[in-house]
Amino acid sequence: MKKIVAVTSCPTGIAHTYMAAEALQMAAKELGVEIKVETRGSVGAENEITADDLKQAHAVILACDTKIDEDRFQGLPIVRASVKDAIKDPKGLITKAMNMEKKDYVDKVFEAKKEAKERATGVYKHLMTGVSYMIPFVVAGGILIAISFAFGIKAFEQKGTIAAALMDIGGGSAFYLMVPILAGFIAFSIADRPGLVPGMIGGLLANKLGAGFLGGIVAGFAAGYLVAWLKKTIKLPKTMEGLMPVLILPVLSTLIIGLGMIYVVGEPVAALNKAMTEWLKSMSSGSAVLLGIILGLMMAFDMGGPVNKAAYTFAVSTLAAGQPSTIMAAVMAAGMTPPLGLALATLIAKDKFTTEEREAGKAAFFLGISFITEGAIPFAAADPLRVIPSIMIGSAATSVLSILFKCTLAVPHGGIFVLPIPNAVGNLLLYAVAIAIGTVVTALIVSILKPKKVQ
Repeated sequence: MKKIVAVTSCPTGIAHTYMAAEALQMAAKELGVEIKVETRGSVGAENEITADDLKQAHAVILACDTKIDEDRFQGLPIVRASVKDAIKDPKGLITKAMNMEKKDYVDKVFEAKKEAKERATGVYKHLMTGVSYMIPFVVAGGILIAISFAFGIKAFEQKGTIAAALMDIGGGSAFYLMVPILAGFIAFSIADRPGLVPGMIGGLLANKLGAGFLGGIVAGFAAGYLVAWLKKTIKLPKTMEGLMPVLILPVLSTLIIGLGMIYVVGEPVAALNKAMTEWLKSMSSGSAVLLGIILGLMMAFDMGGPVNKAAYTFAVSTLAAGQPSTIMAAVMAAGMTPPLGLALATLIAKDKFTTEEREAGKAAFFLGISFITEGAIPFAAADPLRVIPSIMIGSAATSVLSILFKCTLAVPHGGIFVLPIPNAVGNLLLYAVAIAIGTVVTALIVSILKPKKVQ
């Protein structure tokens, strides 16, 4: 009996990875074919393919939507597909793998390499590889920050307390690594392991410079394509080729990306941030509705990036006199709306989201009620042209309503956890109404704009 080995891997590693594996196993049983399926999900590799498995294997099926290490499969015929292909037509993939012979295989290797090279330029796949590694950092960090706020909005300021420790773990560590991980694995998807170093360092610099999530994406793609270009361009004698992965590529690419982030991205971002803050201050004496629209749009635009931070910093400055602020209330409400709206959209329009996205929606809800706008990032990264405008409109609606309802906020953070605190929120009921309306607006627009997903 011929034996097939397979690997399944989807972007979030939650559902489709295992659905594809199960479909392949059931189809193989019906066809009378021996198969071993390795799953590479959010918990890591399971049912790993061993060296003995590879010796016995006739062919390999790679049903993967993220980048995996294919070096171990050299010398075997490979059938490449997406996880959805494995779920929809597992018998077809297995039959194709079984029919691949040696003559077939020589042709397929060339075709597979050509296809892999073409797919390596696929922006979506690179982006989703980065997102798949980033999601656990967003969820873990966000939930721990929310638990910290549950002890009190300012409890984390008391050093040595559990609240302070949770804030340090969630905000100071997990959230700080979020953008570098995103950037690093985008670069890894493009250029393999040599892309990790410049990608992650570029992501760290994006954090330090205040460029946030969007700056991290720029750093990741720039690092990946730079390393890929350097690998093709730099030619060394055979005796010195060993220096490429350990010295020349990491040092040269990190230098170029680092200088680019500091001098090309950093200064303009800092100047833009300062200009936006001054602009918002100059507008505070004008139309309240127009200011509300602008603050809402800014809070949702980059979900924790420099534009978001400019609006938030301006709002915090209005608390300096120690009085409750309508601006602070509008900004926090607008920051809660994006993840809440997306969480609701995954419930009312299930056919517009993949199984993994619906699972991510559950985490987005908890992040949203905690005023952690970054909970919307996985959705925005996967479909920016539809998601970002939708959440911007929803946040603008929430912000305007909060100002029109004359809601006030006396603390700079906390989400739902500030609501029970006496005098923390003015016009509490109307404040909740403003957030609810913005959430529904976001969910409806996303649901209308997104196409149906083929599960």
